[in-house]
Amino acid sequence: MKRVKAACILQTLVFAQKEDCGLTREQQLRLNRDEVSRYKAAMDRSRTRYQITEETEQSDGSVIVRVRKQYSDRADVSEYFN
Repeated sequence: MKRVKAACILQTLVFAQKEDCGLTREQQLRLNRDEVSRYKAAMDRSRTRYQITEETEQSDGSVIVRVRKQYSDRADVSEYFN
């Protein structure tokens, strides 16, 4: 019988507004930062263990976030977060 000993999800997320939305770069950046904050807060509320490995603001106002997060509450993630 097999079982999962440890598991995590590696994601690269792009937070960006629609093109031609009429917003300045600074406005887009503020909206995208707010969306990143809401994403982190949602993971905190659901008690998902996560680690942001990179958060980069792009010249077009988008934000790229690389995150390592818990796959499920039953899978151990300690070896991925050390």
